[in-house]
Amino acid sequence: MTLHAYTDGASRGNPGKSGIGIIVRKEGGETVLRIAASIGVATNNKAEYTALLTLLRRAREFDCKRLIVHSDSELMVRQMNGEYKIKNPEIAGYHRTIRALLQKSPFKFEIRYIPREMNREADQLANEGIESGVILEDQIPDSGSPRGYK
Repeated sequence: MTLHAYTDGASRGNPGKSGIGIIVRKEGGETVLRIAASIGVATNNKAEYTALLTLLRRAREFDCKRLIVHSDSELMVRQMNGEYKIKNPEIAGYHRTIRALLQKSPFKFEIRYIPREMNREADQLANEGIESGVILEDQIPDSGSPRGYK
């Protein structure tokens, strides 16, 4: 089974109050996961990577053979695809954690850039996450995490 995921991170200020939005659908369009959560104060890039990391941790719950992620963060997509270097140490920590998860994952992974207009639902969820104030508990990268995490 192939799953299509749409992720977004939002930040009101950079850094500022931030949230993530995630939607996962089967190929036929059935939604199997929706997440709207706050991640506290973060940069927009950190919010984008937190959304991707959260998705990958939850994707293990599904019996999928292929996961295609759609994101409107051109920077993150290009970094994940090896087209751009990562200069920020905190983002590099997220990148390492995500790569380690992908090496252990039972599914093939693909990440694609989409225009913001095609990612409105995930964007709306990210903004709902900010408004809700419900903090995402599972946002800390695994071993090798960047400094500043509790």
